[in-house]
Amino acid sequence: MNEHISGNLLIIGGAEDKQKDCKILKYFFREAGSKDARICVITVASDQAEEAGKPYEELFLNLGCQDLQIINIQTRQDADSQAIVDKLIRSSGIFFTGGDQLRITAMIGGSAVGRTLQHLYEGKVIIAGTSAGASVMSETMIIAGQGDTPGEDLIRMAPGLGLLKGVIIDQHFAQRGRIGRLLTAVALNPYILGIGIDEDTSVHVQGDGRIKVIGRGTALILDASYANISNVDELFAGRPLALAPVKLHVLSEGYEFNIWERSSSVK
Repeated sequence: MNEHISGNLLIIGGAEDKQKDCKILKYFFREAGSKDARICVITVASDQAEEAGKPYEELFLNLGCQDLQIINIQTRQDADSQAIVDKLIRSSGIFFTGGDQLRITAMIGGSAVGRTLQHLYEGKVIIAGTSAGASVMSETMIIAGQGDTPGEDLIRMAPGLGLLKGVIIDQHFAQRGRIGRLLTAVALNPYILGIGIDEDTSVHVQGDGRIKVIGRGTALILDASYANISNVDELFAGRPLALAPVKLHVLSEGYEFNIWERSSSVK
């Protein structure tokens, strides 16, 4: 899977601390260059862009950021704006706020901004996203689906931004009981790793294939690549899922996962 990893992503499960220790956001700030950081906060996922961007603007400025841009993209025309592209090109850190992940792909997919993000990703600029901004990092993203029993209510998926291939992300994971829908997503293509990230928790996906967990919760990684039992073809008839074996990694801060080797370790 090493051909799918080239960039520098900080994927946040949502509801990250913005009031106390702010561990995850401080980590992003340091990775973007600390006081030399040039940060762009992209609020495209929200239909209330100013409200979505304000907490991050205040936090990064308080941390000492001297160069901060709030990028509000409300139309496809905005996403093709050369002025916005120029701001992104000179940035050292990109941050996607939460909201609706379909707004992100609908507005910037295939646009000049979308192409620029891919270029920045390949150039190792750190790109972070929280909640909807996390889900959209992968090639395929989950957009809906509930039900405790895998397959009971089929999930809905759509194309993401495609920065991280071979992986599918789910957020607000433990808080909203989403293991069933992530298992269903992995069953549809067992080659793909499923990563579920708790609130106030993040994974730093690095160019060498390592995933480092940061924050107060856990990241759950599902690997069904060795499954020899699957009834995924029967799910559309309303059958519950059968999938086995599935390897499960539950990791907290201080532990890592290697995407290339599909193995966990203490960092």
